[in-house]
Amino acid sequence: MPSETDDIASGIIAKWSAGFSRLDADVLSALYSSRAFFFGSNPTLYRGRDGVKAYFNGLPRWRTQRVQFSDVATERVNPDLVNMAGIASFFLDGDAPSLAVKITWVIAREDGDWKIACHHVSSKEPLI
Repeated sequence: MPSETDDIASGIIAKWSAGFSRLDADVLSALYSSRAFFFGSNPTLYRGRDGVKAYFNGLPRWRTQRVQFSDVATERVNPDLVNMAGIASFFLDGDAPSLAVKITWVIAREDGDWKIACHHVSSKEPLI
């Protein structure tokens, strides 16, 4: 049975996935804290909702784009903080994933709603 913590993460995952399928930078950036740190698929650290919006507006426009989350784990840190880790598989031009990354989010309660405060992706392949 899913916990409240799982429900918090899965709700954001569903909204994030829907926003990504349209590459809607406004919808995606609204899921983040006003003080968010964001490391995506390039080496730049983006900050806040404006930074997140700039990241998504700067992505290429693929023929299709879809993301699938798997191996999701969550942990409640305190009443206002949730850790989430998983695998994000991105389908950018067909039925096979074009890219799969490890993803972690720190989800914080902000102004009565849950927002992604820290977003980080990294290679699934060993780097050393």
